[in-house]
Amino acid sequence: MDQLSAMRVFVRVVETGNFTRAAATLNIPKTTATNMVQSLEAHLQTKLLNRTTRRVMVTTDGALYYERATQILSEITELDGSLSNSQTQPSGRLRVEMAGAFADLLVIPQLCDFYQRYPEIKLDIGVGDRLVDYIAENVDCALRGGTPKDQSLIARKVGELRMKFYASPDYLRRFGEPTHPSELEEKHMSVGYLNATAGRVMTMDACRGDEVLELTPRYVVSVNDARSYVSAALSGMGIIQSAWFMAKDSVESGKLVEILPGWECEPLPLYIVYPQTRHLSNKVRVFVDWLAKLVQNMKAEENREQIRKAS
Repeated sequence: MDQLSAMRVFVRVVETGNFTRAAATLNIPKTTATNMVQSLEAHLQTKLLNRTTRRVMVTTDGALYYERATQILSEITELDGSLSNSQTQPSGRLRVEMAGAFADLLVIPQLCDFYQRYPEIKLDIGVGDRLVDYIAENVDCALRGGTPKDQSLIARKVGELRMKFYASPDYLRRFGEPTHPSELEEKHMSVGYLNATAGRVMTMDACRGDEVLELTPRYVVSVNDARSYVSAALSGMGIIQSAWFMAKDSVESGKLVEILPGWECEPLPLYIVYPQTRHLSNKVRVFVDWLAKLVQNMKAEENREQIRKAS
């Protein structure tokens, strides 16, 4: 029996909850996964898993073994990586999750640069703001806006997004331009951004000097996707509070107008998150570093644009 391989299968079964998903993520037949765990149990002379027709449950011994096995496998991966990183290019499949706006407007336009640097990495990009089961779906990392609340995830901050107010010329012709953010609660309309996790439309923050506001804007439509959020503003459905990189093309073409100058909110932090049980492999590390640089370049471009407008 290859005990190391059997340990990996056992750990994957525990993390995914059944043999079928574990085998799929490891790209091996289900029968092979089952036989390897059975051989491991025979070798250890103890039962690690209780199996029913519907699910797999970890025994007391299995829970203890899982805890140590994950540590050992992580240390082996780190050791292998430390010896090979200086000699070989990062390689392998990298599964990343991110919102559609990040994918379409930030990451994908620059992917040729990433591929030229790391031609042996194959990127699988899942697009959306949904909750992700990182272990069961074999996701390596995700790019997320806002401070992560899930304590089971390790988070690395890669940048910040400056948020400003925008509206379409058509909306401004019909309703005029607000002179104060409080008007979004009283006489103007916004496009609501629906937080799918919380099940409610998010508030808007606005600050100028010592004046700090938390607004609950009026809206007739809300969406849960950043691209649809901007599209609704383009159609004249209301005012939005958006990151500069999402609105800049529409502003440059005259389809959106920045309003309420001088009013901003706290910058939205950007994080790369990954599960604590997942070793930060070299391929993940180079992607995170590349992405951090990408965000820095975007921020520098935004600052140059602000200077140009002010001059």
